[in-house]
Amino acid sequence: MAVEKWSDRVTVARLADDPQMTEDLLALDQSANHLPRDIVIDFTGVRYINSSHLARLIDLRKKTVTHDGRLLLCGMCDQVWGAFLVTGMDKVFRFTDDVATALASLEIRR
Repeated sequence: MAVEKWSDRVTVARLADDPQMTEDLLALDQSANHLPRDIVIDFTGVRYINSSHLARLIDLRKKTVTHDGRLLLCGMCDQVWGAFLVTGMDKVFRFTDDVATALASLEIRR
């Protein structure tokens, strides 16, 4: 996983497909207390997501919100987006088309 500290407040994490994605989400979740408050997760390299991935994302969202931060997900293919729709998680998370749009959204809503 590539993690970029975009600013003092924003981290961008670019996920890879499994098996790396599971490890990446675990590392991101474990380090959430030490990351800048806002996190953008780029799913461009991900083609499949399962329930354990969703559970990790929910945990990460809780930690982010607890620290007065925001979590944005972006760059999803249709199959990954479908998993969010089917599980109702499209109502829990905020989504954008790409990293640039996510970063702009964070700036606008500051």
